[in-house]
Amino acid sequence: MSIYNLPLSVTARAGTNIALVKYWGKRDPTLNLPATGSLSLTLANFGSETTVRFAPDAEAAEGGDRITLDGAPAEPRFAERVRRFLGLIREQARVGLPAAVATRNSVPTAAGLASSAAGFAALALAGSRAAGMRLPLPELSALARQGSGSAARSIFGGFVEMAAGELADGSDACAQALLPADAWDVRLVVAITAEGPKAIASGEAMELTAKTSPYYAGWLKAVPRDLAAARAAVLAKDLASLGQVAERSALRMHACAMAADPPIVYWNGATLAAMETVRRLRAAGTEAFFTIDAGPHVKVLCAACEAALVEPALAATPGVLRTLVLAPGPGAEVVREEHR
Repeated sequence: MSIYNLPLSVTARAGTNIALVKYWGKRDPTLNLPATGSLSLTLANFGSETTVRFAPDAEAAEGGDRITLDGAPAEPRFAERVRRFLGLIREQARVGLPAAVATRNSVPTAAGLASSAAGFAALALAGSRAAGMRLPLPELSALARQGSGSAARSIFGGFVEMAAGELADGSDACAQALLPADAWDVRLVVAITAEGPKAIASGEAMELTAKTSPYYAGWLKAVPRDLAAARAAVLAKDLASLGQVAERSALRMHACAMAADPPIVYWNGATLAAMETVRRLRAAGTEAFFTIDAGPHVKVLCAACEAALVEPALAATPGVLRTLVLAPGPGAEVVREEHR
């Protein structure tokens, strides 16, 4: 495709999402196909903004593409993931040009706060548009999934369900919106319990769990039932039912990982203390429910009116470094498109 048919650059923004029914494990690592479905909540003002430009003068780095993260050259492992993903876009769009990619995160990278979900959702939208494509949302979700499994969900806002799919090519492994961001006034209060990247990346941990955990088969069997219960709870706006499923799914996922060989333990002392804080709040009458991704941080789902009780209780928990109060947010969106 001629460079003159392409936008000069496209900038897209996507929010991170937190899974309330987890997926943990892949049925096809090459295509990044999840072993199970999942259900999540996309968050506002907490994610990634990415600018992509395809042009001959974009070539200024080894590998052909120039990739920066938060204003600095991306570290090699992340840069290689981005280059592989750009290769998918180039193949689909038939664009043979190098790219300049600049990403800025408002969420810590590789810390168990789903930065890759936001990052690859924003990259999928900005990159495909910059390459001259306007993909329908299911196709955009399937594309984002190939960068990060959870990125498929960040294409959509609010409550989102991801299908594991059945087709070998993965074309049906994509997400769909369940409930818009403004349809249910809830909050996710995040307790940050550590600094820096987590000890083992999610993909590596999933692979180890699937290969060595004696609980993995039980995990796979339990997810469809949890997914159905969570879907019904979201559509009914039943916080207590959704919260019970979310806690159960998180604990089962971590139990499965802890039983791997060698064991995968993401929690620290503050993780356990924050979980106990949530249980005490609930015993006192506050509807609050925790979930924990592949990392040590605790995310607490509650009604918006209860966040003023939940946040200070978590902030006062020993070992909690800081807290965030996050609302449901929109799906991935183009925020700027410049033309020649």
